[in-house]
Amino acid sequence: MVIFSGGQDSTTCLAWAKNRFEQVEAITFFYGQTHEIEIQQAKKIALTLGVPHHLMDISFYKSMVHSVLTGDAGNINDQHPDNPDLPASFVPNRNALFILLAHSFAQTIKASTLIAGLCQTDYSGYPDCRENFAKAMMQALNLGADTQVELKTPLMFLTKAETFALAAAEGVLELVVKESHTCYQGSAQMHPWGRGCDACPACGLRKKGYHEFMHMKEQHG
Repeated sequence: MVIFSGGQDSTTCLAWAKNRFEQVEAITFFYGQTHEIEIQQAKKIALTLGVPHHLMDISFYKSMVHSVLTGDAGNINDQHPDNPDLPASFVPNRNALFILLAHSFAQTIKASTLIAGLCQTDYSGYPDCRENFAKAMMQALNLGADTQVELKTPLMFLTKAETFALAAAEGVLELVVKESHTCYQGSAQMHPWGRGCDACPACGLRKKGYHEFMHMKEQHG
């Protein structure tokens, strides 16, 4: 089961999973994010890839945390009100909640593996994207449920350029560029590197990675 936002990373992971597992399903969470367009893109991408798609409404969560991504006032590049070392776009414990809920649902549908697009290489500095967090979270959940669900994070140590290269290798580069949505502002404006406002940190990472990927392609013919 793939934790699937409809963004570049999780779309690449969905294709990666489809090419390696006999049966794959995707789970998407609506947590009150203002860039709700990603959910519509997730539906479209899952349908295109022929993957059963589960959408879970956990919008109550936005009333429990501070983040500009859940409607708090502020600039996307400001400091987070609860932790000045993190950006205002950080959603506290979001990945912990996603992994918890996905782990629970995996037991229901008898999925032995969770796949998440977590990455600690080219990212916005969110502490819940790091490998040590993901491993600790899964260890605790497996202990608590007496299970052996495995977590795979194929992008953990890849740059964004390498993630674009992986999408190409898995046969979904065009789908990632045209349909996946990563922009914090919810912009659907098209660029050579994909959809986005071309101003927020997520767009900056994606644009930079795409240009590095294209440069790599040119160098290697």
